[in-house]
Amino acid sequence: MLEVTSLSFKRGGLSVLDGVHMRARAGEITAVLGPNGAGKTTLLKCLNGIFTPEKGEVKIVGRPLSELSLRAVAQKVAYVAQHSPMFSMTAFDAILMGRLPHMGARPKGEDLAKVEEVMGQLHLAPLRLALVSEMSGGQRQKVSIARALVQETPWILMDEPTSSLDLKNQMETLALMREIVRRNQKGVVVTLHDLNAALGYADRCFFLHKGRIHWSGTSKEVTPEVVSAVYGVKVEIVYHKGRPLVIPLTPGVAA
Repeated sequence: MLEVTSLSFKRGGLSVLDGVHMRARAGEITAVLGPNGAGKTTLLKCLNGIFTPEKGEVKIVGRPLSELSLRAVAQKVAYVAQHSPMFSMTAFDAILMGRLPHMGARPKGEDLAKVEEVMGQLHLAPLRLALVSEMSGGQRQKVSIARALVQETPWILMDEPTSSLDLKNQMETLALMREIVRRNQKGVVVTLHDLNAALGYADRCFFLHKGRIHWSGTSKEVTPEVVSAVYGVKVEIVYHKGRPLVIPLTPGVAA
């Protein structure tokens, strides 16, 4: 379980998060949704210790995040940032960095094997010797996702992981994450702007609005009224082959 209690965060004297409560479960994909500026990225950075909240607490598997060392945090939480870093190293070496919380002075055979395994899952093997700094944005993002997977943490935080990917790679990546979550009982907390991807792949959704949790529930419980209240746009939710689809009704502001 990943638990957030009464979490508040300010930047430049302005409130970004205000009394956020959230529980994410292992074996599920939890989507954090909301418009630009709602506090989604800030929340993720509070969940892995990049930011220290002004108030409140984050617990991972029952232990307060504030009590864990940096190495212990890195053994429990992997993070995929919204913008992929421009490493001046090969894809293989960049992904191998994800093994650092588990390695000694040198990588072992099991570390190298894990990198090869994940590169195969994400179809990155042909790029193993390519420089990350010379890759496309989508390729760099897949390297970042691979680095998080080889970290083998019980929790993975992902900030807009599919924003640089084309449609095929978006679907493959989200499907892979769902498979890994189910097979290994990992927990994933992901921010997404694509509501249809969120409702199609996430088990549970938290809608952030002006720094607060406006609504939470399962993906199947999301209503047009919830989406309209958070995004200010009238929508309809229809089902196609059992999957919910959010359809904007007008380009105007919701009444």
